[in-house]
Amino acid sequence: MSIDVTSRPTAFQAEIPLDPENLSDAEILARTLYGEARGEELAGIEAVASVILNRVAFAKKRGRYWWGNDVKGVCLKPAQFSCWNANDPNRAKLLAISPRDPAYRLCKRIAKRAVAGELPDQTDGATHYHTLAIDPYWARGHVPVAEIGHHLFYKNIG
Repeated sequence: MSIDVTSRPTAFQAEIPLDPENLSDAEILARTLYGEARGEELAGIEAVASVILNRVAFAKKRGRYWWGNDVKGVCLKPAQFSCWNANDPNRAKLLAISPRDPAYRLCKRIAKRAVAGELPDQTDGATHYHTLAIDPYWARGHVPVAEIGHHLFYKNIG
C-alpha cells in the first residue's frame, strides 16, 4: 500500500502554521498593510506604508530604537500594529491570505515599492496614525500632520 504525499491535508491532519519570522520584509509589510488598511484607497494604503518606513528611518537616525530597526521588526513589534496582536481577528487572516485576493495583491505591489525606496511619503514624516473612529490617548493634544482616507497621521509623538 502506498501513500500519496502530494495530496492536500485532510481535516484530520495538522497544517503547519505560517511563521511571520520566516517571511521577507516586503511580505511582512504587505500583510501588515492588508491587516491595517485593506479597505482604503491607494493613497491610504501608501500612507500606512510610509508610517512604517518612517519608523525604520527614525531608528536608523538614532541608532537602535525600540520600534525595531527594519521593516519586519517595526511591523511585528508587539502592540504596535493591532493586526499582528495574538487576539486580533485580523492576525488569522494575515497568516492565511490567498495570493489571489485583490486587496492583498495591491498591498503587495505597494510593499515592494516601499521596500525598494520608490514610495513618496505623503504623511510628512508621520510615525503614528489611527482611524477616524477612535481617539487614542497618545494623540490627545497633538495636531495631525495629514488626514488620508480614514486615518489621521502624526509625528513627534513622545
